[in-house]
Amino acid sequence: MSCLASCCAASTCGLCSTVASGISRKSARLAYCGLFGLSLVVSWILREVGAPLLEKLPWINSSTQTKTWYQEQAVLRVSLGNFLFFAILALIMIGVKDQNDRRDSWHHGGWIAKMVIWILLVILMFFLPNVVITVYEILSKFGAGMFLLVQVIILLDFTHSWNDAWVEKDEQKWYIALLAVSIGCYLAAFAFSGILFIWFNPSGHDCGLNVFFIVMTMVLAFSFGIIALHPAVNGSLLPASVISVYCAYVCYTGLSSEPRDYVCNGLHNKASAVSLSTLILGMLTTVLSVIYSALRAGSSTTFLSPPSSPKAGTKKPLLEGDDVEEGKETKEKEARPVSYSYSFFHLIFALASMYSAMLLSGWTSSSDSSDLVDVGWTSVWVRICTEWVTAALYVWTLVAPLIIPDREFF
Repeated sequence: MSCLASCCAASTCGLCSTVASGISRKSARLAYCGLFGLSLVVSWILREVGAPLLEKLPWINSSTQTKTWYQEQAVLRVSLGNFLFFAILALIMIGVKDQNDRRDSWHHGGWIAKMVIWILLVILMFFLPNVVITVYEILSKFGAGMFLLVQVIILLDFTHSWNDAWVEKDEQKWYIALLAVSIGCYLAAFAFSGILFIWFNPSGHDCGLNVFFIVMTMVLAFSFGIIALHPAVNGSLLPASVISVYCAYVCYTGLSSEPRDYVCNGLHNKASAVSLSTLILGMLTTVLSVIYSALRAGSSTTFLSPPSSPKAGTKKPLLEGDDVEEGKETKEKEARPVSYSYSFFHLIFALASMYSAMLLSGWTSSSDSSDLVDVGWTSVWVRICTEWVTAALYVWTLVAPLIIPDREFF
C-alpha cells in the first residue's frame, strides 16, 4: 500500500509539474481562469457530499444544524480560500508597471507553488471557527454586488467595442449586419419578455409585482432605443439592443429565483429543472465574464489598463539614439510596460469568488429545499436591482458626454 501511495503521489506531482511547465506568459491569464473554474467544481462537489463530513468536525458542528447549513458552510469555506488566494495576489501586484519588476515573474510563473498554496488555503478554511465564516458571508454579499457591477461595466464595454469595430470598417455590408443584429436582438428581447408573462403571471392570480418587473424590462428596452437614436446623443442601436436582451435575461433569472411555493412562479412545478438551469446559466455567465475580463484586460478602452500600458500611452520610444548599437542596448535596458493591471486582474477573481459563493448558497437565504440553488427573495431583488443598475449605467454612457463634454466615455 505504501508503494502504491508513493507511486500515486509521484504521478500527481509529475502531472502538476507538466501542467505548470506548460503554462507560458501568454496562457497565464487562462490558467487563472482554469483555477477559478476548479474552485467552482470543488465547491459544487463539497456542497453535494460534504455535509456528512462537516458534521464530524466539532469546531463546525457546535449545535444542531440543517443539511442546508452544512452545504452553505462547505461552499463558503472553499470560496474564502479562493478569495484569499486572489486577494493576496492582488495586494502583492499593486504598483507593477513594467516587466522588469520581479513581481511580473511571480504573476506569470511559479505555478506549482501557487497550486500548493491554493490547496493549503482551501484546506485551512475548514479549520476556522464558524464566526469567521459568518463575517465572510456578510462581506460576500457586498463583494458579490461589486462583481455584478463590474460585470455590467464589462458588458457595456463589449457592446460599445463591438459596435465601433463594425462601424470602423465603413462598408455597407457591415452596416447591414449591424442593423440585422440590432433588430434580431430587439425582437428576441420583446419575445422573451412576452414569454415571461406566460411563465410568471398565471391566470387567476394577482401577480402585480411580476407584471411590474416584466413591464419595466420592456419599457427600459424601448427607452434604450429612443435615447440611443436621439440626434443629440452619439449612440447606436446595437449596444441598446444587446443591453435589452441582457436585461430580459436578468429579469428571467430574478423571477425564476422566486420561492417555489409562490403562486406567481409558474415554473414551480419544475423546481429541480429550473434550479439546475439557473445554476448552469449563472455559473456560465460568471465564468465567461471572468474570462472576458481577463482577455480584455489589455484594452485601452476599459479601466483595466494601467496608465503605463502601451495602449494607454504614446507609441514613441522614450529615448531615440542615433547609433544603432546604442539603440539596441537602450531597448534591452528599457523596461517594457505591462499591458494590463495585474492587481485589478486578481481583484476581479476575488470578487467573482464571493459571487459564486452567493450563487451556490442561494445568497444564504436558506431555501426550503437543500436541492434548490439560488432561490429566495434576496436573490430576486439582487437580480432585479442588477437589471436596473445596468440600465442606469447604459443610459449614463449615452447622456454623460452631453453633461460632461470634456471627458471620454467608452
